[in-house]
Amino acid sequence: MGFIRKHLSSEGLHRLVKNSFAKESLPLMQSSINWSDCLMSGLAVFGLKFPSLLKFEEEKLQPFTKYNLKKLYGVEFAPSDSCLRERLDILEPSNFRKPFKLIFACLQRGKVLEGYKYLGGHYLLSIDGTGQYSSEKVHCKNCCEKHHRDGRVTYYHQMLGMVLVHPDERVVIPFAPEPIVKADGAVKNDCERTAAKRLLKDFRREHPHLKAIVVEDGLGSNYPHLALLDALALKYVIGIKSGDHKFLFDWIKQSKGKEVIMVKDKICHTFRYVSDVPLSDEHFAYRVNVLEYWEENPNGKKQYFSWVTSLEITDDNVFELMRAGRARWRIENETFNTLKNQGYNFERNYGHGYNNLCSVMTMLMMLAFLIDQVQQLCDRLYREVRKKKGMRTLFEHVRTLFQYVAWDNWTSLYETILYPHLHPPPIGVLPAAD
Repeated sequence: MGFIRKHLSSEGLHRLVKNSFAKESLPLMQSSINWSDCLMSGLAVFGLKFPSLLKFEEEKLQPFTKYNLKKLYGVEFAPSDSCLRERLDILEPSNFRKPFKLIFACLQRGKVLEGYKYLGGHYLLSIDGTGQYSSEKVHCKNCCEKHHRDGRVTYYHQMLGMVLVHPDERVVIPFAPEPIVKADGAVKNDCERTAAKRLLKDFRREHPHLKAIVVEDGLGSNYPHLALLDALALKYVIGIKSGDHKFLFDWIKQSKGKEVIMVKDKICHTFRYVSDVPLSDEHFAYRVNVLEYWEENPNGKKQYFSWVTSLEITDDNVFELMRAGRARWRIENETFNTLKNQGYNFERNYGHGYNNLCSVMTMLMMLAFLIDQVQQLCDRLYREVRKKKGMRTLFEHVRTLFQYVAWDNWTSLYETILYPHLHPPPIGVLPAAD
């Protein structure tokens, strides 16, 4: 157990990623800069929350930054920003899946994820898409395209994310995301559905025995998607809207459903569920269970939600099913909003390239986010310093100390931020070269 937990420390996580990259089969390079340095430099850009590759270029050759990149990220020689873009552009996003899988395996073996089990020992997987880039000028061969009536063309990239969530836990664990590319189609729904096929099949291939429940918005409540989840042995709790499922809602209105009412913390929860309902007239033989939910607060505010699920609905589990369905918002609030607003600069263009650069940068950003999330779960020191400083301020402190102090490990850096009077940094003292 101690060995596994060691892998989940700051040092262990970065070492695991570096070793994973070293084992990846990558194109041969006629260059003095190796793939490990390129990939770990890319990870450092997002791990240290540099606002741009230009800023990283300006700092990487400074004596202390150069020393710390070697000690904390294992970078012997950081490539220039142009070299980094050229190298990463030729890689495939799939080259970055392995470290996500390895970190998740360490979390499992270390029993870190026991508290995330829900509804009979399942894990909740929230899936959703988000936009990350848009331009009318800069584009690559994988850009999606939106053609306007006036002849303009907007080029854009989207990402389909998957994160492990729990209703009582704000920390989410991201899996490798799936880029949405031009070949996926020209309509948003088609794009996400096509990308979801790759995402889910890759997930099940990498985690063949994981008991999981997929939670999604109404975009996923269509027969091909639900049938795919069944084929992959994945349960689901997925939102539905009456406008998209008129046949189904007409059916349940005429059905004798079961009603459950409960009051918790002065909030009135009303549930109505119907089992073995045809999804649509077109797919009449495909049956689902439907849960409707009304919430009324003491101030009179009311909300309504509805879901289809492959799980059996009972009086005893309606509350847990409702919470599972609503936990899908974790991917929006704790994932996408964090990436966009808390220093990761998700929507900023770090370089577009001609092939895969935009998507590769996204994979590195999500990998840096995963490392931060695991530290939040497993590293008491990191958790305390993040609580004291706040997320954005912590990143600013780390980046500043990276530039002016030599560090031999992450622990010393975090201790200095948390207890500056006990661990004053040796500013301006650069150790002799190894």
